[in-house]
Amino acid sequence: MEWAMSLLVNHPEVLKKARAEINTHVGQDRLIDEHNLSKLHYLQAIISETFRLFPATPLLVLHVSSDDRIIGGFNVPSDTLLLVNAWAIHWDPKIWDDPTSFKPEKFEGGEVEGHKLMPIRMERRACPGAGLAQRVVGLALGSLIQCFK
Repeated sequence: MEWAMSLLVNHPEVLKKARAEINTHVGQDRLIDEHNLSKLHYLQAIISETFRLFPATPLLVLHVSSDDRIIGGFNVPSDTLLLVNAWAIHWDPKIWDDPTSFKPEKFEGGEVEGHKLMPIRMERRACPGAGLAQRVVGLALGSLIQCFK
């Protein structure tokens, strides 16, 4: 939340666009609720872009390779300990256009291809609370945008 608010304060054009989206889909006569989140695509893009720039866990949980593999051109023997640097992936100019800039528009087209965005964890051992966390952040951030100038 702190990173998202800091990014919005430093990018007033993004904040203005988010507020306009909330006013269009929710209005000013009632507070944002969970049912509104599915319509607030730009708000979700802001959250995704914040997670991309500032992942909750920059290094994902330790993995152990079960078989001999070749990963990124490197031979990885079985039983090798592996760390995935999500921060480096999220800031890689080979993967992202203009990776150092806060641009929620990167996520406006819907889902991001492949495994480009890894804010918490991915695959079969993904965080079971990730969806809930996304909704809670969406409600909290949306409420702050809606209620405060």
